[in-house]
Amino acid sequence: MFESLSEKLQDTFKKLRGQGRLTEKNIQDILREVRLALLEADVNFQVARDFVAKIRERALGQDVIGSLTPDMQVLTIVSEELTALMGEKAEKLNVASSGTQVILMVGLNGAGKTTATAKLAKKLQKEGKSPVMVACDVYRPAAIKQLQVLGGQINVPVFTMAASTPPAHIALGSLRFAERNGHNVILVDTAGRLQSNDELMTELEEVRKTVNPTEVLLVADATTGQEAVSVAEEFHRRINLTGVVLSKMDGDARGGAAISIRGVTNVPIKFFSTGEKLDALEEFHPDRIASRILGRGDMLSLIEKAEAAMDEAKVKELETKILEQQDLNFEDFLDQLKQIQNMGSLDQLMGMIPGFDKLKAKGVEADESQLKRVEAIILSMTPKERRSHRILDASRKRRIAKGSGTTVQQVNQLIQQLQQMNKAMKQLSSMTLGVVGKKGKKQRAMRHALRF
Repeated sequence: MFESLSEKLQDTFKKLRGQGRLTEKNIQDILREVRLALLEADVNFQVARDFVAKIRERALGQDVIGSLTPDMQVLTIVSEELTALMGEKAEKLNVASSGTQVILMVGLNGAGKTTATAKLAKKLQKEGKSPVMVACDVYRPAAIKQLQVLGGQINVPVFTMAASTPPAHIALGSLRFAERNGHNVILVDTAGRLQSNDELMTELEEVRKTVNPTEVLLVADATTGQEAVSVAEEFHRRINLTGVVLSKMDGDARGGAAISIRGVTNVPIKFFSTGEKLDALEEFHPDRIASRILGRGDMLSLIEKAEAAMDEAKVKELETKILEQQDLNFEDFLDQLKQIQNMGSLDQLMGMIPGFDKLKAKGVEADESQLKRVEAIILSMTPKERRSHRILDASRKRRIAKGSGTTVQQVNQLIQQLQQMNKAMKQLSSMTLGVVGKKGKKQRAMRHALRF
């Protein structure tokens, strides 16, 4: 995300390095480039102008604070103002006083609304809610079928009526269905529509009045930049949005929509989507997004992803092995590999690590194919070989290499990696034993270490 904007801003801040004081001239020069970077990222013109004015007001006349260099001082100011511009803190979904949440999903055709509905349903299901999705898109061919297929994948029921039924009547029927079947979250998937189509916008107003939703979420394509802001403005005027879901954020190298929407409409971005998988939906934390844009990474989100992906039973089993200084085997290696894959795209994960963008600029890439090659090698082993790599002689290695489409050298490299990992884990175990006294504390310390 935001590769283009991030690169331009970081290049701009480099020009302040080595200067002992912030002067009016160097601030003006830097802010000119910041403004240009924002405009090139398709940030709304008024938003960019106001943003730069706030930074100028805070930066002018300030001496270097403590050990902060001018580039770090300006970077801190930019980070704080960027966070404020996008909303200060993460906005949670509104909860109805009656206990039933009704979430109305709206947006343009092709914005990813139906998929976003399923992603949100899955997220709420993981949080212990009982959602039902409602097929109110009676215009797009196969829209109802698409929602049913997605519902089947996440085991969430889909309420439907005949395609000739007015959407407001379908939405009303879903309220009764949810009450009869004990569902406490209703996600209404409406048809995509242009904000300029008065007839369809009026229909949407009728649906809103009928179900009185606790949330009206606009699904907006992040890659469309300022156009997403214009769409949000008109939808907000007609149906009073309560939040935005930005789709296709993984394909957005600019960031214009994410930066501009809150500033123009005052509607909070509540979620963003980073892939096609149905678990690729994240809460929008303005401070973390600002950190990513400025190349500082996002370790908090990375930790949360790791915790969500970790199989607690596997973690405990691994803890015991390490604390007792037992060797890990390729079964353990494979388990860890699968949990990393469950966290999402490797490139996105690496992008959350501070400083990775600098390595990427030097040609270092997150190589998904390497993980697949490792998995292929391990899966080409017999269960006995996975449990004991010491029995892997030349003949076995040749068979494994042939079965995985790799070379004997690559098989040897993987064996060496396992040996190095065992050595590192034994050192980690010794350090943990030496530093922490009680067993419960040792296990907690080890668990945090195993996350990374």
